[in-house]
Amino acid sequence: MKSTKKTLLVLMLGLVLGVSLTIGQGVFAERETAAPLPLKELRTFTDVFANIKSNYVEAVDDKVLIENAVRGMLAGLDPHSTFLDNEAYSDLQVGTSGEFGGLGIEVGMEDGFVKVISPIDDTPAKAAGIEAGDLIIRLDDTPVKGLSLKEAVDIMRGKPGTDITLTIVREGQTAPIKATLKRAVIKVKSVRSSMLDDGFGYVRITQFQSGTGEAMLQALAELKKQAGGELNGLVLDLRNNPGGVLNAAVEVSDAFLKSGLVVYTEGRTEGSRIEFSANSGDVLDGAPIVVLVNVGSASASEIVAGALQDHKRAIIMGARTFGKGSVQTILPLNDGTALKLTTARYYTPSGRSIQAEGIVPDILLGNMRLAAVEDSGIAAVKEADLSRHLGNNRVPAESQSATPEEKKANAKDVRLGEDYQLNEALNLLRGLHIMQQRS
Repeated sequence: MKSTKKTLLVLMLGLVLGVSLTIGQGVFAERETAAPLPLKELRTFTDVFANIKSNYVEAVDDKVLIENAVRGMLAGLDPHSTFLDNEAYSDLQVGTSGEFGGLGIEVGMEDGFVKVISPIDDTPAKAAGIEAGDLIIRLDDTPVKGLSLKEAVDIMRGKPGTDITLTIVREGQTAPIKATLKRAVIKVKSVRSSMLDDGFGYVRITQFQSGTGEAMLQALAELKKQAGGELNGLVLDLRNNPGGVLNAAVEVSDAFLKSGLVVYTEGRTEGSRIEFSANSGDVLDGAPIVVLVNVGSASASEIVAGALQDHKRAIIMGARTFGKGSVQTILPLNDGTALKLTTARYYTPSGRSIQAEGIVPDILLGNMRLAAVEDSGIAAVKEADLSRHLGNNRVPAESQSATPEEKKANAKDVRLGEDYQLNEALNLLRGLHIMQQRS
């Protein structure tokens, strides 16, 4: 047994040194090489390893034990650091291109349960009414408690067309909610756009992918064409956008900024300080922007909102964002696996840390829905309705009646379920546009 322990200790020392060297050749060029190895702790590790090999009820492959140990090391650091086996690493690479299989939910772990960061538009999760902040406690008949995030995600994935029932705990609901979703191949369209009214454009970014910046510029060009050359203002909708590729967030921010810092990162190592700055040119030529965010807006979404807010280029409206301000670096290993390791924090141009704080909107709005008000049958009385009222000697009598625009605004045609936050953003844009014209 002593000989076995000694061999295992040498093996583990070699593995530790090997990992350090692999990282040292990548992101961590500067390492604390003088730090001594924790020999006492490594001996404890090899004791555990040897006891499992000798005494566990079933034989366990060395590779499985080592991978589990690596997973444990990373899982104990933070919710976003993890070990990616060959399949998970491949899925990650596919995911950033915009097509993958599953339910369409960005998830993390909280208190042993799967927490929904954000449902993705036009996916089974969105259609089933899954909301940001939901806690998934059961997958079909399998309790989530005790599963790793990867194990839970593996269960949620499956053959397209097959069903899975999620049991969800939601804030404000007294009983768990059950939702049955049909798995599908998720094809995420990163950018959507439409004209709102009177030259005001709307762009929705569902997720930041490698081509998001270019897709947004194309969408804006089309909106400008529809508006007759220039937009009067833009609503940029980042609600329930879980983030994605950092460079895409920088490109989106850069499109509206003439110059200055967009975001920077800081970590333990000298090389972790990275700054991203905007190039010259504002694609909207100073037209007002309102950015919609909520608790489902995370990571790259927060970078965009923070940059535009700090540069006073946009009004941020909605609810405080998720607060994921950490940088994950993918470190490929020699066997086709990889580490996803938190290596730095994001900071907005003014030096604010997004981590666990999020972006606080300039204008806070609740997640309400518009509904038509019942008509009482009694018309509102105005001065013009009073008998013997004085006329306006500067305005013709026919002009004193309601204009077509007023009639439209007062009409009882408010659609049930209309997007309250979007309407408020459009109203604000109209006001900002008027102020710009008068200045």
